[in-house]
Amino acid sequence: MIRVGLVDDQAMVRAGLRMILDSEPDIEVCCEAPDGAAAIALVATYAPDVVLMDVRMPGMDGLTATREILRDGASVRVVILTTFDEDDYVYEALRAGASGFLLKSADGDTLVDAVRVVAAGEALLAPEVTRRVIEQFARTHERAPATPSVEALADLSEREVEVLQLMARGMSNQEIAHTLFVSPTTVKTHVSHILTKLGVRDRVQAVVEAYESGIVVPRS
Repeated sequence: MIRVGLVDDQAMVRAGLRMILDSEPDIEVCCEAPDGAAAIALVATYAPDVVLMDVRMPGMDGLTATREILRDGASVRVVILTTFDEDDYVYEALRAGASGFLLKSADGDTLVDAVRVVAAGEALLAPEVTRRVIEQFARTHERAPATPSVEALADLSEREVEVLQLMARGMSNQEIAHTLFVSPTTVKTHVSHILTKLGVRDRVQAVVEAYESGIVVPRS
């Protein structure tokens, strides 16, 4: 059974999410919180597997709560509930350790699939969100021109860099396998090596590292 925590300041939003998730035989909503501070306490008490976290809330926002929840290496997976006007918040949440995004406009099937994917240890990298958020951040923030990190590049093989670049485009293992003419199992192995070498816990963190190190350069 996948235990899910809901964090949103709107009770109707939480009720809608609960209705969808509780209708699934393998998912149960174990706790709800109206703000970030309450979310930290509930996660400590109920230990959900996945938390769906709104970004903008009164009191403690979702970004701060995500950082606090994941600071000590908690095993819970945090998925950010977002709209397209919250780019900066989402990027910072990824840096804090969130496992991905879910658009608030997503339908029920997408919501359920997202919870299952994240609970299984994968990262939720929806291409329409991921590319826009990370590339927009890189373009609009004043920072030094991206140059490849010598340390990051040194440990990655040429093929691993190639796989990481495709991950940053939001491709799944299956799509990467098709593009590189290799098996999905081979891609999975490359991804595992990439995570280990970069010292990150999932695909989202690897993509963030790729952009910040310059291994992947935003499209102009």
